[in-house]
Amino acid sequence: MSVGELYSQCTRVWIPDPDEVWRSAELTKDYKEGDKSLQLRLEDETILEYPIDVQRNQLPFLRNPDILVGENDLTALSYLHEPAVLHNLKVRFLESNHIYTYCGIVLVAINPYEQLPIYGQDVIYTYSGQNMGDMDPHIFAVAEEAYKQMARDEKNQSIIVSGESGAGKTVSAKYAMRYFATVGGSASETNIEEKVLASSPIMEAIGNAKTTRNDNSSRFGKYIQIGFDKRYHIIGANMRTYLLEKSRVVFQADDERNYHIFYQLCAAAGLPEFKELALTSAEDFFYTSQGGDTSIEGVDDAEDFEKTRQAFTLLGVKESHQMSIFKIIASILHLGSVAIQAERDGDSCSISPQDVYLSNFCRLLGVEHSQMEHWLCHRKLVTTSETYVKTMSLQQVINARNALAKHIYAQLFGWIVEHINKALHTSLKQHSFIGVLDIYGFETFEVNSFEQFCINYANEKLQQQFNSHVFKLEQEEYMKEQIPWTLIDFYDNQPCIDLIEAKLGILDLLDEECKVPKGTDQNWAQKLYDRHSSSQHFQKPRMSNTAFIIVHFADKVEYLSDGFLEKNRDTVYEEQINILKASKFPLVADLFHDDKDPVPATTPGKGSSSKISVRSARPPMKVSNKEHKKTVGHQFRTSLHLLMETLNATTPHYVRCIKPNDEKLPFHFDPKRAVQQLRACGVLETIRISAAGYPSRWAYHDFFNRYRVLVKKRELANTDKKAICRSVLENLIKDPDKFQFGRTKIFFRAGQVAYLEKLRADKFRTATIMIQKTVRGWLQKVKYHRLKGATLTLQRYCRGHLARRLAEHLRRIRAAVVLQKHYRMQRARQAYQRVRRAAVVIQAFTRAMFVRRTYRQVLMEHKATTIQKHVRGWMARRHFQRLRDAAIVIQCAFRMLKARRELKALRIEARSAEHLKRLNVGMENKVVQLQRKIDEQNKEFKTLSEQLSVTTSTYTMEVERLKKELVHYQQSPGEDTSLRLQEEVESLRTELQRAHSERKILEDAHSREKDELRKRVADLEQENALLKDEKEQLNNQILCQSKDEFAQNSVKENLMKKELEEERSRYQNLVKEYSQLEQRYDNLRDEMTIIKQTPGHRRNPSNQSSLESDSNYPSISTSEIGDTEDALQQVEEIGLEKAAMDMTVFLKLQKRVRELEQERKKLQVQLEKREQQDSKKVQAEPPQTDIDLDPNADLAYNSLKRQELESENKKLKNDLNELRKAVADQATQNNSSHGSPDSYSLLLNQLKLAHEELEVRKEEVLILRTQIVSADQRRLAGRNAEPNINARSSWPNSEKHVDQEDAIEAYHGVCQTNSKTEDWGYLNEDGELGLAYQGLKQVARLLEAQLQAQSLEHEEEVEHLKAQLEALKEEMDKQQQTFCQTLLLSPEAQVEFGVQQEISRLTNENLDLKELVEKLEKNERKLKKQLKIYMKKAQDLEAAQALAQSERKRHELNRQVTVQRKEKDFQGMLEYHKEDEALLIRNLVTDLKPQMLSGTVPCLPAYILYMCIRHADYTNDDLKVHSLLTSTINGIKKVLKKHNDDFEMTSFWLSNTCRLLHCLKQYSGDEGFMTQNTAKQNEHCLKNFDLTEYRQVLSDLSIQIYQQLIKIAEGVLQPMIVSAMLENESIQGLSGVKPTGYRKRSSSMADGDNSYCLEAIIRQMNAFHTVMCDQGLDPEIILQVFKQLFYMINAVTLNNLLLRKDVCSWSTGMQLRYNISQLEEWLRGRNLHQSGAVQTMEPLIQAAQLLQLKKKTQEDAEAICSLCTSLSTQQIVKILNLYTPLNEFEERVTVAFIRTIQAQLQERNDPQQLLLDAKHMFPVLFPFNPSSLTMDSIHIPACLNLEFLNEV
Repeated sequence: MSVGELYSQCTRVWIPDPDEVWRSAELTKDYKEGDKSLQLRLEDETILEYPIDVQRNQLPFLRNPDILVGENDLTALSYLHEPAVLHNLKVRFLESNHIYTYCGIVLVAINPYEQLPIYGQDVIYTYSGQNMGDMDPHIFAVAEEAYKQMARDEKNQSIIVSGESGAGKTVSAKYAMRYFATVGGSASETNIEEKVLASSPIMEAIGNAKTTRNDNSSRFGKYIQIGFDKRYHIIGANMRTYLLEKSRVVFQADDERNYHIFYQLCAAAGLPEFKELALTSAEDFFYTSQGGDTSIEGVDDAEDFEKTRQAFTLLGVKESHQMSIFKIIASILHLGSVAIQAERDGDSCSISPQDVYLSNFCRLLGVEHSQMEHWLCHRKLVTTSETYVKTMSLQQVINARNALAKHIYAQLFGWIVEHINKALHTSLKQHSFIGVLDIYGFETFEVNSFEQFCINYANEKLQQQFNSHVFKLEQEEYMKEQIPWTLIDFYDNQPCIDLIEAKLGILDLLDEECKVPKGTDQNWAQKLYDRHSSSQHFQKPRMSNTAFIIVHFADKVEYLSDGFLEKNRDTVYEEQINILKASKFPLVADLFHDDKDPVPATTPGKGSSSKISVRSARPPMKVSNKEHKKTVGHQFRTSLHLLMETLNATTPHYVRCIKPNDEKLPFHFDPKRAVQQLRACGVLETIRISAAGYPSRWAYHDFFNRYRVLVKKRELANTDKKAICRSVLENLIKDPDKFQFGRTKIFFRAGQVAYLEKLRADKFRTATIMIQKTVRGWLQKVKYHRLKGATLTLQRYCRGHLARRLAEHLRRIRAAVVLQKHYRMQRARQAYQRVRRAAVVIQAFTRAMFVRRTYRQVLMEHKATTIQKHVRGWMARRHFQRLRDAAIVIQCAFRMLKARRELKALRIEARSAEHLKRLNVGMENKVVQLQRKIDEQNKEFKTLSEQLSVTTSTYTMEVERLKKELVHYQQSPGEDTSLRLQEEVESLRTELQRAHSERKILEDAHSREKDELRKRVADLEQENALLKDEKEQLNNQILCQSKDEFAQNSVKENLMKKELEEERSRYQNLVKEYSQLEQRYDNLRDEMTIIKQTPGHRRNPSNQSSLESDSNYPSISTSEIGDTEDALQQVEEIGLEKAAMDMTVFLKLQKRVRELEQERKKLQVQLEKREQQDSKKVQAEPPQTDIDLDPNADLAYNSLKRQELESENKKLKNDLNELRKAVADQATQNNSSHGSPDSYSLLLNQLKLAHEELEVRKEEVLILRTQIVSADQRRLAGRNAEPNINARSSWPNSEKHVDQEDAIEAYHGVCQTNSKTEDWGYLNEDGELGLAYQGLKQVARLLEAQLQAQSLEHEEEVEHLKAQLEALKEEMDKQQQTFCQTLLLSPEAQVEFGVQQEISRLTNENLDLKELVEKLEKNERKLKKQLKIYMKKAQDLEAAQALAQSERKRHELNRQVTVQRKEKDFQGMLEYHKEDEALLIRNLVTDLKPQMLSGTVPCLPAYILYMCIRHADYTNDDLKVHSLLTSTINGIKKVLKKHNDDFEMTSFWLSNTCRLLHCLKQYSGDEGFMTQNTAKQNEHCLKNFDLTEYRQVLSDLSIQIYQQLIKIAEGVLQPMIVSAMLENESIQGLSGVKPTGYRKRSSSMADGDNSYCLEAIIRQMNAFHTVMCDQGLDPEIILQVFKQLFYMINAVTLNNLLLRKDVCSWSTGMQLRYNISQLEEWLRGRNLHQSGAVQTMEPLIQAAQLLQLKKKTQEDAEAICSLCTSLSTQQIVKILNLYTPLNEFEERVTVAFIRTIQAQLQERNDPQQLLLDAKHMFPVLFPFNPSSLTMDSIHIPACLNLEFLNEV
């Protein structure tokens, strides 16, 4: 392609500009070779003639097509040059707010000077596991690439972060370390990743400061190595530091600050622990106030100091060491403020002994004040013969003081770094590491000194390494693609490095000049001129003899040699160091003893320390000669060589930080500053190397899809895409050097892609014109036909309209005549009526006027009479009052005279003693009265107690009387009851007749009232008509109010639902964390068992239960739950939140806890006493025994008692059946004979009482069984403990003696009956013959037990009386104490105190009496209730006996047969032996495969387990229930742990766990769960145990299994989502591919193994759905599973859409909508649309619509805001910024439109989160789903190998 074709009309170019560096222009005329200028039009429409250098033929740079502008990789640009790079970065930064851009292998990061929400945990997880080219550029992508290469290639990695101050290096390095800490978190509990992150605030405090360029500028370089183990978890870290700017400690420029730690310490000086530091405000110290303002806007130094202290603590720095560090820092501030006074001679100076700052300095460092005062102003000169002490001038003293301060701070800095490394060190073996280098970028200022020289020297070394690495990667890429390549010429800066570090280079000459006794900077500069004047990289300035210029890779830098020697030497006086070595504080002394160089190097300039944190283990050598000390330059060169060796041994990754402006303005771009930094950091060099080769690279598949329009139709017949691409390129590009064909890619020279894009655009333009021409012709034809038809229609309608208008006119004339006639008549009538009404009104008013006039005259006369009457009365009363007042005055005067006389007499009498005596007599009377009142209250108390005893005696008599009546009723015949019933029936009939008569009276009254009401209704109808309007208005108001209330209620309901969901999610997250901790615990336990497998390993005792040790849940028993059963039921009924707020339940539970505690103490005391008594009895018993009792005798006795009760229970059941039949017969007779209903209701009451009696019997049987079990356990325990002691038969809870012969005889009887296979229950029903004799013996034993119980009660009563006696003694002691206290008071206070005491005592007694009365009343009610029950029971028994006698013979045989048949039927219970439990769990849980049960009932293991539990419940074996459930839960956990990636197995056990949970609810006996049960299912309910707590445990286990199921499904689906939803062409030919750069996407749309289509996702979800349905999982849970999976699809797709520029296009939106519609169709086909899965996809649906909407006008912005309600503002703006046109005809979204969107969305309160949380999990619900199967209908297949289970 010729130059003329490139530079044609309308071509856009870049021309230099002094303000914007580069400016865009457009050619207005074609360029021809030989032209001396170009005709250009600038963007502001200005015409410019641009001259061209004809000799060099330097044409302006071409501009890239708009479709390439904004690319995230600069190497994807067709034209690679400086203006293209600058413009692309500017567009991405300002228009799209993207701060990261790739440039080949370099990540360019521009500091936004604003916090961006792109560094959260969700973003980290999104980038984790992704390939670098798949996502938008990010520091996390670079970190992930380093982490992935370390794991894949097993090679160490490095991330090199460079840039000038304020460019964001430290923040970038911090984010990279945070990524490693999150992704590679430590596997142990050491939390090493937290310690790595905690080192950042410490290093920022001691190494960062405010500068004019950056408020948090790092004043040192660091290289952090993060170590990983073989599993790539963080195990430790190490830090090296470089170039600490020590000069900042003693000097700061204007508007700058010292290191942050000084200001933080001053801000915290008010804390109590820092009083001894004697610190004040930072403005008071010289070292912190030189820069002016000591504060930073938006920074709280006190808060940062607290974070620094927390970081110290986290890293294990002791409080004492922290205090020592703060003392040293404070001492530096005091040292800087020491006042130095110059003497008169000028050669010496002094410090005042009373200087406060020096005193504080010496006190804080623990050194002698006098010595430090002396050696600060003097120095020691050592010669060969003598040692001199010489004074120093003021400037020398200040320099020495500053050097000491810098040295102290540098040593402290090194000590802190060393301790951080110790804290981050690990004893484990490091497998690999990733290093993060944060170091200065290239620097050039107006005045450049030694610091800039060292920094630029380091950057030269790093640039050399970078160039060689880039060249190496280019070479590897060409060799891999088998492309012939030629050597690319790139800039090699080795000559510049040799100039600095080679032999006799700049550093060598500097060190040599430092060794000369009288070396100067001028001499050194002259040596440089003489030695290196011939070098290309060294120049001498024209106007200076002390400066020199070095030509670096980035720019020429002029260095001023002044100060180089002093900074290189970095001298501090040895005498001052010796004083610090002698400090009484060990930390201060250690800082200087551990140094390699006794007189270390300190510089007043920046970058003068090269201390590396890892020091040598050898002791420091004493060097007395200064000439042998290492200079700063030598140390820095050595450390730099070590760093380069480390970097060369790793795979580097580069991050170049750019500072966009010097004013720190957010998102403000200064092109001059940006170009300067791009040149300095080597980005343009990377561009140049790429442009020299083949920068544009296309995969064959992508190239074919993009440029398929340029292929001819006959070439498309070829199926080989590579061949098609070859032929197209050979036809389009004639020069074969412009492209190369590799194995998988096509490589293009710079500019060729732009040429292909131009050809493609021309092709589209031609096709567009043809389409437009054809469409416009067709549109015009259609328009003509439409106009012709419309004209004919208009004519027809117009003619019709005119005719209709004429007819209408005629009708109107006729109507007007009629209207006029009627109107005139109406007007005449109205005039007449008006005159008539006026006359009537005038007459009425006139008559009224005359009447009112007459009435007023009469009224005036009446009022005059009334006034006269009242005036005369008032005059008479006034005369009377005057006379009465005069009499009262006379009486008052006389009485006053008498009162004065009496007062005088009383005063004389008051002075006498007799008066006092009378007063005392009154007080004594009061005391006597109070005493009398107390006696009366005591008497009243006695009378109350007597009344209480009388009432108790009467109650006992009443009980006896009632018992006698009960016996009498039992003996009286049943005829009396029938007669009494007949009498009651007669009385009821009379009452019925009376009711009929009253009803007739009421009907008459009703009829009268009805007539009155009719009249009132007629009156009210009129009012009703008036009120209708008001009613309608009120209805409207009510409707409005109801709508408002409904809206408010709906909002409240949504809030409540949201809170409930959040609470449920929090709980399930806790369950998830618990399962993770449990998994972690199991792993650690396995590791510990492996570690501890030694020959001396001890095993657990064989009798210890392993199931209990494996169980993670406490043992559950009915006895523990029984006390709080009501409270727990209340909590379950009213919900968790309401029950938590119910304080009454809380108080009841609290009270119950206290009572249980008291009972426990009492039982403990009784147990101790019982043990003492047993020990005494054992000692008192004789040693000899008669005969050893058979150990089975006790068991036989207990079994006899149990069988007796069971026989009685069966008898009651038979009686109950007979009673039911009798009731039914009686009911039929009553219905046939229309008898009285009372007898029927009586029989129903009898039936209910029989039920109650049956329940009582059941409880007695259960209690007896538990007593038998406990007695058996005690017997076994006693036999194991003392095998030689004879066994004794003991009844539970008693100490009665059992006859041994009787027990043996009873046991032999049982054995005989068992051998004959006879049933004791059947024998009892047949007359109880076998147990008659044994029953008599048992009665005797029971009487003996009662006697012993009475003796125990007597002993307890004696103890109770003793306790009462002690309580009375304590009360008496208290009364004595109060009596002693009252004696000390005054008499009146004693009386008052005594009355208060008495009142409180009587109040307490009254309360006690009230409680006693309440208890008695309660007892009375209980006894009355029992009496009623006994009376009804007696009546029931009488009726039952009458019925039983008539029916006994007829039903006896059938009843016996029925019993035998029921015993043979399967009752839905499975019995197994205890020793078979492990086998049951292994066959049914551990070793079970889901395929074995494919043809059986779903959830069969759950049903089998419940039948086993039910049998254990039936036998009342709580240990068996606990063991079985615990083993089942642990077995399920082991299976899930073993198959943690098997979806089928996890789904299988989720369904079985849920079914077992449903069974425990369905058959729990709770009415709420039994509503859908059949009668047969109700028979299968649990009888003895409440397994509520185990239901909760199973619910938690179900949650864990559900979460594991979701995790497995997400792991299967996640690799498919991005490729299927975003990349795959679900609509063929729709998507186009844009040019890509160096970093190709790994999951391209090429046909390969990594490519998935939507059908793959649907196929996988079909498999999931089939598995869950086949295994019987509840439909509600299946809905929740797919809701969660669809949310994950939505989150992953949307997150990738938000982080990938290449997929934000119109065609992607179309494909997304098509894919989502396919997923919705699949949901409807599987009947899963009610799950809410579609609602979870709403953000993705709106994002797809947003990609397809118009984005130009204000209306478009409003439509977008109203549509995208599920997307946050940041997500909408991000998508608009990322929107990329794939063709020339599409347009980008303008910045103004995006600003409009942001303005309209300001009112939204969206969360500051860009990405969706892909790991979010909705809380799962397990709704109760009862089974319709009965337990007896379930059969166990033989494949389960459960032959040991017996059907009951």
